[in-house]
Amino acid sequence: MAQTLSTLAYLVASVLFIMALRGLSNPETSRQGNLFGMVGMGIAVVATLLKPGMGAGGIAIVLLGLAIGGTIGTVLAQRIQMTSLPQLVAAFHSLVGMAAVFVAAAAFYAPESFGIGVPGNIKGASLVEMSLGLAIGAITFSGSVIAFAKLDGRMSGAPIIFKGQHMLNAALGALLLVLVIAFVATGSPVLFWLIALLSFALGFLLIIPIGGADMPVVVSMLNSYSGWAAAGIGFTIGNLLLIVTGALVGASGAILSYIMCKGMNRSIINVLLGGFGSDSGAAAGPGAGNADRAPVKAGSPEDAAYIMKNAQKIIIVPGYGMAVAQAQQVVREMADLLKKEGAEISYAIHPVAGRMPGHMNVLLAEANVPYDEVHELEEINAEFAEADVAYVIGANDVTNPAAKTDKTSAIYGMPILDVERAKTVFFVKRGMSSGYAGVENELFFRPNTMMLFGDAKKVTQQIVQSLQK
Repeated sequence: MAQTLSTLAYLVASVLFIMALRGLSNPETSRQGNLFGMVGMGIAVVATLLKPGMGAGGIAIVLLGLAIGGTIGTVLAQRIQMTSLPQLVAAFHSLVGMAAVFVAAAAFYAPESFGIGVPGNIKGASLVEMSLGLAIGAITFSGSVIAFAKLDGRMSGAPIIFKGQHMLNAALGALLLVLVIAFVATGSPVLFWLIALLSFALGFLLIIPIGGADMPVVVSMLNSYSGWAAAGIGFTIGNLLLIVTGALVGASGAILSYIMCKGMNRSIINVLLGGFGSDSGAAAGPGAGNADRAPVKAGSPEDAAYIMKNAQKIIIVPGYGMAVAQAQQVVREMADLLKKEGAEISYAIHPVAGRMPGHMNVLLAEANVPYDEVHELEEINAEFAEADVAYVIGANDVTNPAAKTDKTSAIYGMPILDVERAKTVFFVKRGMSSGYAGVENELFFRPNTMMLFGDAKKVTQQIVQSLQK
């Protein structure tokens, strides 16, 4: 009876997780989606505690783990800045990967506890599942650590490339496959740990050549890896909910990665094996640029306020610079003032704006920007031609016309927001440095572009002050 109730609870939790994913697909239902996910996880934890055979000792250990993990998670959630969400997500992915490694080790050294055999005589199917979960989990861990370091600025966002890199990765991948086959045939502890060590190395080597411009795809791919690692371990220990949840995360992460790559006109294979992008470099001073280009036009917040006050249609384009400056609240304040002047306000979000999928949507939601004003690239691109003003705040590569015109550019072919079609483009930026992809933005030199040099939050605050006069 208890086993039946546990299975039924897992089924309910699985349905709630599916509803959570559905809710998270839309900003308007994202809070509800989060709630479904939390309730589903709560049910799953209670069902696990009530499973037959848990015993008082097992329940105590689980509760202790919940207390430690819950405390750490609460402290992190209270202290984390919205700009740090991408690296926080990468760090969480690493923990999921390492958890898969630990569970695989527990199943290997205590198989009788999971009903998969005894030490030295584990079922062949379980060894396959165990080795896959181990390998994917280890790759996810080390890859996520590198992604965290790049996103957090602890290492360069530029690709780290050396001669023969792809051949080395291919050779290590082939060796990993051989080790897995040998491990399944022998069940050797030495091979188990060789698989783990080789997988840790592969995760490191797969992520270091990926440039900063591809980081949003990397984050979503690592999310997918963590799901598949969990699903593999779920098969090993016979946990239905872990299988379902892992498959959901793995599949949704893979689909999201495909969407992100489509938004960048990239293939997932290229992202994982190559990568492009470099550090943005030191910011040049206002007015810098190539000698053969027309000089940029630098304006003031007062100029921008005057023009926007007389505009009918304004499209705001947020990017990572807005996140770094934590300017989302003052941007919404500016938008509210412009609405009072009779302007129509919209926000344009590129699929890869920021450093993780949905980064800009989260920031705007934090500032209580109405959901119906926020539009994706496909929905709003045609409206730039009708806009009086495009206010670009911290977005760079996703607005660069070189993606459409320069076949030699690293971002050529990537769909961009057509901000250059607006009558006036205000570009808020600290200097003339290139974007995260290391490509100079042609938009800076367009005759209808006016650069507003300075910190995104301070510049926007000055515009707000001018609008209030």
